[in-house]
Amino acid sequence: MTISCSHEHADWPGTVSISAATLYAVVRDVAESLRRAGVPKLVLVNGHGGNYVLGNVVQEAHGDMALFPAMEHWEAAERASGAETPAVSDMHAGELETSILLHAHPELVRDGYQTADHLADDRRHLLTTGMAAYTTSGVVGRPSLASADKGRETLRSFVASFGDVLAVLQQQGGRAGQGRDEGEHPVHDGDGQALR
Repeated sequence: MTISCSHEHADWPGTVSISAATLYAVVRDVAESLRRAGVPKLVLVNGHGGNYVLGNVVQEAHGDMALFPAMEHWEAAERASGAETPAVSDMHAGELETSILLHAHPELVRDGYQTADHLADDRRHLLTTGMAAYTTSGVVGRPSLASADKGRETLRSFVASFGDVLAVLQQQGGRAGQGRDEGEHPVHDGDGQALR
């Protein structure tokens, strides 16, 4: 889906959002349709931090869905890429996101990112006030530190993390009410190490 819950960006013309209830319903409907077609498990690849409701969809799927990337995947990617901006500061259009684009689609990165740095680490009222209370450009981070090499390493890290998510998802039992015997089928981290 290319439209999701981007209400915090509403101050920028052209931003289109759907409600959390709509996103929830659409994802559930798609998952159910796929299940009927023989696809019992699904990874939701989320490209926007404001889609909080996806976590609830995954919880309610009782082991048949996973959400990717999670915060720990972004943190691992930050370390792997050699990013200099701490995660709390690199929130939107910053070093990591710009690096990914410089690697994968450099034609989409507008000139001027080199001087667009803007830090706003204290965003405690973001959900109430929206992004415009913290930035006039939409940037919260340091895109000036971005590079295609960092983008490549970020994506490599995501690929590795995604493999771990798939491994854990595959080990999960079926639908709700179909519990697993932990001793018989322990959950592994993708490298053969039991998580519990």
